[in-house]
Amino acid sequence: MSGFDESLEDVPHYSGHRERLKTRFRETGPDSVADYELLELILFQVVPRRDTKPIAKALLARFGTFSDVLAAPEARLTEISGVGASVATHLKLVHAAATRYARGAVRQRPLLGSWSAVIDYCRAAMAYEEKEQFRILFLDRKNVLIADEVQQVGTVDHTPVYPREVVKRALELSATAIVLAHNHPSGDPTPSRADIEMTKTIVAIADPLGIAVHDHIIVGRNGHASFRALKLI
Repeated sequence: MSGFDESLEDVPHYSGHRERLKTRFRETGPDSVADYELLELILFQVVPRRDTKPIAKALLARFGTFSDVLAAPEARLTEISGVGASVATHLKLVHAAATRYARGAVRQRPLLGSWSAVIDYCRAAMAYEEKEQFRILFLDRKNVLIADEVQQVGTVDHTPVYPREVVKRALELSATAIVLAHNHPSGDPTPSRADIEMTKTIVAIADPLGIAVHDHIIVGRNGHASFRALKLI
């Protein structure tokens, strides 16, 4: 009789890998794992009986970065072998949780004192969207966030913005200041001439009504641009 334990044949080869990866994450923290390994850890929850490393690496190869994977539309995620509807929904759930976490960092506190959190939130919410979104953050007299609204969703390179509607909404909310934000799906956050002219028009309408435009932030995969920092406001 052989000394080989035939029951070992039933143990999947990735079982030990999963436990080792979980242990490393617990003991040494998230910075100790690569992007594909963090994706593996997320996929463990919804792919219980399959090696998730090839799936994680295929996702990164297709979409580019960890953030791009989470932000990708469900329909495109399911084009990857091993990613069904439940896996795609789980990834979108993680993305929603990250965005809501970032939003929480800018609520109930003066925005001008936590500007990095504002940038982080705008990037989490919009930087990886495939269509342009125009978002407005409405602030009270203490510069605390009253509301955060997407006013328009456009195409891959244009969003129609109506300056009078922007100011009208600020008046409806009794906001005394606003922060404008939109994304460039191309990845390049450099303001266009149209972006600059539109912002100037909003400032010209808002200022006589006592509404300050603190900034216009453009976010993209390759960073962000601040009109205030660029002295465009």
